[in-house]
Amino acid sequence: MTTTPPPTSAAAPARVLPVLVIAQFAGTSLWFAVNAVMPDLQRAFGWPATAVGTLTSTLQTGFIAGTLFFALLAIADRFPARAVFLVCTLAGAACTVGAWATISHYGALLAWRFASGFFLAGIYPVGMKIASQWFPRGLGPALGMLIGALILGSASAHALRAIGGDTLPWQSIMIGVAALVAAGGILLYAALPEPPHAVAHVSTLQWRALAAIGTDARVRSSVLGYFGHMWELYTMWVLVPMVLATRLEGLALSWTAFAVLGGGAIGCVVGGALAPRWGSARVAGTQLAISGLCCLLAPWLIQATDVLFYAWLLLWGITVSGDSPQFSALTARNAPPHAVGSVLTLTNSIGFAISSLSIVLFVQLSEHMPLGWLITGLAIGPALGLWALRPLWRERA
Repeated sequence: MTTTPPPTSAAAPARVLPVLVIAQFAGTSLWFAVNAVMPDLQRAFGWPATAVGTLTSTLQTGFIAGTLFFALLAIADRFPARAVFLVCTLAGAACTVGAWATISHYGALLAWRFASGFFLAGIYPVGMKIASQWFPRGLGPALGMLIGALILGSASAHALRAIGGDTLPWQSIMIGVAALVAAGGILLYAALPEPPHAVAHVSTLQWRALAAIGTDARVRSSVLGYFGHMWELYTMWVLVPMVLATRLEGLALSWTAFAVLGGGAIGCVVGGALAPRWGSARVAGTQLAISGLCCLLAPWLIQATDVLFYAWLLLWGITVSGDSPQFSALTARNAPPHAVGSVLTLTNSIGFAISSLSIVLFVQLSEHMPLGWLITGLAIGPALGLWALRPLWRERA
């Protein structure tokens, strides 16, 4: 099969990146839609504190199943990416409405969250594939903006909770998230055409291309670094509200959680701006090292003065997410061109399997260990990720 080289970043119309950013922000607001209203649900239905970990890991498991399905059937490479993104955002919105309608039944809620995770597999990785088609030569900065939007989107439910305060019921928050998700998919499909020189769609499964994750040294380096990052990232997102609850409650907790988790967008955008000069591997490695240090210092900083406590959490929030776009850029840049979507999706699948295991383990241990010492265990991921990145560290930007 012959392919045509994708366009340079200069060929992309000015509207492409803003539309991608807004659509990704809206689509990924699905991620923590239930987490933000969990205090209300626990009061209403008597659910245990560990319910938030179970619901999060259930969504992650759905995402794993979805990414495996999308990768093994090469969905993102066989069909127009815009259409896949649209269908999955509409389906994800419908799942959130379904969760709202059956919210009192915990088993049904778990099923809806699993389905939401499944359809997120057609939003997050597919959005990155679309970016890689439009911005092959400026992928680090473009993915910095795109995944920054994902971080804000994932944290947006906490902002909705804070904005609404006690006057906005949890039902309205869930319906608002569903509307936002659907709007993102419609916007992207209506406002963007297919990239003019997109790689031709494949008609068969690309087993050899998927095997590049293990056989190509450069792809393997970025992928293993990403896996170390995923051990830490989403477990940190689940633990941060628990950490904040040691000092805050109510609206103050919701606003602070949004600031800490949403701070990752700063790390994504700044890292993207530095990538052309430093190289994606150095940007990712530097942020991974800082976030790992934040984990190791947790036993002392969780008991520190307010200034040090909040500065620690904000720095951790910025760096724990800020390396993500550069790992994706490295993988997309080095993967076989005709299978970028499938390679990214399979990498996400394995990474989220790691994060799901981490979430379940750390939430369970949180009932038996002090939070500060528990958090030090997250540093294992950054340490292994830095070791994996060594082959790419010395590459020129």
